[in-house]
Amino acid sequence: MIRIRLRRTGKKGYPLYRVVVANSPDRRDGRFIETLGSYDPHQDPPRVTIDADRAREWLSKGAQPSEAAEKILVRAGVLERKSPVVKKKAAQPAASTESAE
Repeated sequence: MIRIRLRRTGKKGYPLYRVVVANSPDRRDGRFIETLGSYDPHQDPPRVTIDADRAREWLSKGAQPSEAAEKILVRAGVLERKSPVVKKKAAQPAASTESAE
């Protein structure tokens, strides 16, 4: 499966990330198909640079973003934010209103 994920670069203790397209079984910092952009978490606010056209093209071809990459793509405006899933509680049986007399 093709994934859009982060690839760690930078110095020890000061990570920078590249947003890349890679095969799922490949290692985190191993082989990749294409670089889509970069992410610098140390800026205030964190700096994101993404080639939006290429990212949309890969998504249309079926590439699945990782959780972290999905958040970055939402921040860059490539993806729309998903609405949170609200779990409904199961209906509880009505409590007995009769009092023990």
